[in-house]
Amino acid sequence: MGETRRYGEWTYQLIRSDRRSIAVQITSDGLVVRAPRQTTQAQIDEFLSSHDRWLRTHMAKAEAASGEPPLTAEELQALADEALRVIPERVRYYAPLVGVTYGRITIRNQRSKWGSCSGKGNLNFNCLLMLAPPEVLDSVVVHELCHRRHPNHGPDFYAEVLRVYPNYRACEKWLKDNGLALMRRNPIY
Repeated sequence: MGETRRYGEWTYQLIRSDRRSIAVQITSDGLVVRAPRQTTQAQIDEFLSSHDRWLRTHMAKAEAASGEPPLTAEELQALADEALRVIPERVRYYAPLVGVTYGRITIRNQRSKWGSCSGKGNLNFNCLLMLAPPEVLDSVVVHELCHRRHPNHGPDFYAEVLRVYPNYRACEKWLKDNGLALMRRNPIY
C-alpha cells in the first residue's frame, strides 16, 4: 500500500502519487498521508507539524470511538436490508434535483467509505449509513450524485452539492466527528 513512517507517537502509511498536494486522513486502517511523488520527507514533516492540533483532536476522537460493541452479522444484515429499502428512494428523490441519471445502486459493508460513484454512474453506499441521522444519509446521496456532473472534488463540485443540499457542511462535520465510531462498529474493522 505504501511506506510506513512515524510522526511523533503515531505510525502512518505514506502513499505517493500524482496528486498535487499533501493530505492526511484517519481511516479504519489508521493514519494515512498522501503526498505528491516529489515531496521530501522534510515537507511532509512540516505539513504534519502544521496540522498537529487537528491530528491530536481527531486521533483522540478515533481512540474514544471504540466504546460501542461491534455489530453482529444479523444486525449488519438488517442494516443492509433497511438500506436497500431507504437509499434507492433517496437517490430517486435527489437525482432530478441534481439533474443526473444513475446506474445500479449497491449496498455494501465497507471499512472506510460512505459511498462512491463509478464512471458508469453506478452508486455504492455503506450500510452503516443507516446508523447516521437521515440528513447525513441524504448528504452522502447528494455527494455521490453530484459526482455524475463533476467527477472530482473541485469548487464546481462543492458548489453543486451546496446548491442541492445547503446543509451539506454540517452533515460533513457530523461524519468527521462521528463517522469513525460508526465504522468501528463494523466487525470487519
